[in-house]
Amino acid sequence: MVRQAVADDEPKIRECAELAYARYVPLIGRKPAPMNADFAGQIGAGQVYVSTTDEGDFQGFIVFYAEGEHVLLENVAVLPASAGRGIGKALVAFCENEARTSGKRAVHLYTNENMEENLSIYPRLGYSEVARRSEDGFNRVYFEKSLI
Repeated sequence: MVRQAVADDEPKIRECAELAYARYVPLIGRKPAPMNADFAGQIGAGQVYVSTTDEGDFQGFIVFYAEGEHVLLENVAVLPASAGRGIGKALVAFCENEARTSGKRAVHLYTNENMEENLSIYPRLGYSEVARRSEDGFNRVYFEKSLI
């Protein structure tokens, strides 16, 4: 089940980000940007959704918001204990469906070039690489998926 996050979810979201992204710290040389996100502010802005089991147990989260004619998928993370069950793919599909429903033409996202599995996962989900550039000290790879 995917639902909009509420303020009480913030500690679980932060913990999930810490656990999911910790393995990248040595590869990048510092914490990836999602580990330093303002989750409370994003929750307050209605940009965060959580995945839970039918029993309500937290599994992961996604952050996205509209930017002009597209949606920016800023962050998706799954608890390591819940990984490999299709939760991340379901969260991305949820984002895409929300974007379509709101009339957006595409979903844009970026990932760090050192997160190599993402570089193969996103193309399998229909995303095309559109750019590579350095921003805020991170080497990022940009993807987009047309929804029309």
